[in-house]
Amino acid sequence: MTPVLTFFIGLAILVLFGWYFATETERLRRILGTVLTIVVTAFCLWSTYPPFDEKRPDGTVIRRGKIHLGLDLQGGTSFLIRLEPPASADGGKRPITKAMVDQAIEAIRKRVDRFGVSEPIITPQGNDRILVQIPGLDAANIQEAREQLSRVAKLEFRLVYPDNGQRLKAIDEGKEVIPPEYRIETYKQQAEGGKPIEERLLVKKKADLGGNHVSQAAAGYGQEGWEVTLRFDTEGAKAFGQITEANVNHRFAIVLDGVIQSAPVIRTAIYGGNAVISGGRMDEPEARNLASVLENPLQTPVKIEEERQVSASLGSDSIKSGIYSGIAGFILVVVFMIIYYRLVGLIADIALLINCIMVVGVLGMFNSVLTLPGIAGLILSLGIAVDANVLIYERLRDEIKQGKSLRVAIDTSYRKAFSAIFDAHVTQFLTAAILFWLASGPVKGFALTLTIGIVASMFSSLLVTYTCFSWAFALGWLKRVSMLHLIRSKGFDFLGNAPKFVSISAVAMLLCLGVLLFKGERNLGADFRGGDLLVISAAHKLTPDEVRSALAHTGFQNSVIQSEKVANRDLISIRADSGAADKIKARLSEALPTAGLKFEQTDHVGALVGKELATKSALALALGLLGIFVYVSFRFATSFAVASLAALAHDLIITIGMFALSGRELSLIMVAAVLTIAGYSINDKIVVFDRIRSGLRDRLSGTVAEVMNTSINETLSRTILTGGTVLLTVLALYVFGGPVLNDFAFSFLIGVIVGTYSSIFIASPIVLWWTRARGRDTSALRRLAKTFRLAAVKECWRESFPSRRW
Repeated sequence: MTPVLTFFIGLAILVLFGWYFATETERLRRILGTVLTIVVTAFCLWSTYPPFDEKRPDGTVIRRGKIHLGLDLQGGTSFLIRLEPPASADGGKRPITKAMVDQAIEAIRKRVDRFGVSEPIITPQGNDRILVQIPGLDAANIQEAREQLSRVAKLEFRLVYPDNGQRLKAIDEGKEVIPPEYRIETYKQQAEGGKPIEERLLVKKKADLGGNHVSQAAAGYGQEGWEVTLRFDTEGAKAFGQITEANVNHRFAIVLDGVIQSAPVIRTAIYGGNAVISGGRMDEPEARNLASVLENPLQTPVKIEEERQVSASLGSDSIKSGIYSGIAGFILVVVFMIIYYRLVGLIADIALLINCIMVVGVLGMFNSVLTLPGIAGLILSLGIAVDANVLIYERLRDEIKQGKSLRVAIDTSYRKAFSAIFDAHVTQFLTAAILFWLASGPVKGFALTLTIGIVASMFSSLLVTYTCFSWAFALGWLKRVSMLHLIRSKGFDFLGNAPKFVSISAVAMLLCLGVLLFKGERNLGADFRGGDLLVISAAHKLTPDEVRSALAHTGFQNSVIQSEKVANRDLISIRADSGAADKIKARLSEALPTAGLKFEQTDHVGALVGKELATKSALALALGLLGIFVYVSFRFATSFAVASLAALAHDLIITIGMFALSGRELSLIMVAAVLTIAGYSINDKIVVFDRIRSGLRDRLSGTVAEVMNTSINETLSRTILTGGTVLLTVLALYVFGGPVLNDFAFSFLIGVIVGTYSSIFIASPIVLWWTRARGRDTSALRRLAKTFRLAAVKECWRESFPSRRW
């Protein structure tokens, strides 16, 4: 699909959206909703075909798929890079330091992950080497990756001698010598359709301006073809301006890795902070690659020592188990919705299917890389989509109980559920957008799929289901709504019993914190604190799944085990905790006595989650939580924002503590699980808070505690049903997902249960207690409306007392 066609289709969809929301005619809205659903679904199906690579039986790729799988799902290419000691001032070699390794890792990560979604594995190995694994590279891309990894990209700007031609002629004739601060360099220009033109230039030995001042580099098409536009930082822009002002009509050589790229004449002083590298007849890939390496230069020269093909880090059995369990979980949710909500449940299932198509379609449109954290984001977005439908249907049940006609009840249920759906989706979107903006690696992959899923959920739960209802009415298929009602409101005094439940939670939190503090670094797996790398060969071909089975029940079966191919040799690499190499050797020798095992290499590898990655992810998460706090404070009140974050802390501490208590170690998979739990927890609290807000708006008698109790009881069915449907998917993953995915499923299982519990028993009492602690009078809703800075309460006050102006 061409970019132009994509643009016009997108523009048409936006026009239809505007028309749909602007129209007041039910028939026209139904038609527009149908057209929108068909166009968006078809567009997404088209954008994602074929979703994955089409391969011959021998593994040769016939046609590249639109969605690329990550290292954990399909494997890729592994590069072992050695840092070469840079020259020192006295002509010797400087030793490689940890700072040099860290800078190289960050520069390489930005180069190979410049679009933010390839999710490579980059980890230090030994003292001077870096292991880089990139998913799914074909032959052409491997060559590009080699250049991206090994090119230093040392950019320099050097002045050319003012009277270059005359001075060189005099030097050749023996009348002059080369000035001490200059040297002769050859500048090769590519002639149109001819041989390269060589020109000798006298350029300064010392650079007048270095590439370390380049803040941005972008490829673009100019008058001479593809070029790279550079933008300097503040200091660099000032220096560039001063140099160009003092050397008007002189030539200024742009040197990259010791080779002159261009040597234009300075026509006037340039204070805009921009420069352009052009000429050389660059094509688009070359220009884009050059821009990438210039933005992320290496301070230390590197050399690719070894290149290998590696298998999926999760193992084929785990991937198959994960796929089967995911399908099983989806089917369980679909069947449950039909059994519990019957015909309207079928409508929700149609919307859920379109939601999945939209997410996969947008991922395909951007050629995204799908990894396990990305799948976690997809699971959470599907859980949010199911929750939106459950919310609408539970509202519909309430409206029908009040004696309203079915048509009026449906319209009212959508209108009343909209605020909860909107607020829940906005809080999720804020966090996901900030994570995608600031984080990198697996956290960014999670954020991408979650962001897409949130938009798809809004579309499917509000527009698609409403359009289906409209057609069911128009065709006479829907005359009454029949639903099961297994969870009924009992009028339980949640706030009256809150001290008991909060005390139980406090004890559980202290216990979990104690476990985490007691175990300390032992909570962290090799992904966070580094570990041992063991490389094995065998007399016959050995698969990662066979090795994983041999390590079953030893505590090492969840290590990262991959097959590798190098120089026609089949190897197995195992990345495990520090000190585990000898135990793994002994166990494998015992379990596989006839395999002819040979232990080729044992080395120490650094953490997959480096300092830079961890810092950025933590900053992104902190800003995301701050965004949630500000938004909830604006839409509800500060007390609700405090309660949502306090309950979230409760959920995460207990989940991580229970995970550690079970003897498991925190890994990158747990990062995905924690983010998923956080998203689910916030979503759950927002829905309960929305019902409380609605109660404050609709009732102006009784105490706040009474209204809160009523609201929690009214949302009890929805809270338990949503948690139950998500648990169906997670249980399928836990039971059938295999040992590698078991950690993710276990933590998510605990998180859903604890999150559901805190939504009912913890969050609302904190709202009430925080309000009282702030000295607010909560004896009656009338007094509360005067003191809360709650937008919805102000709206209620305006409706109840029109004379009062806000």
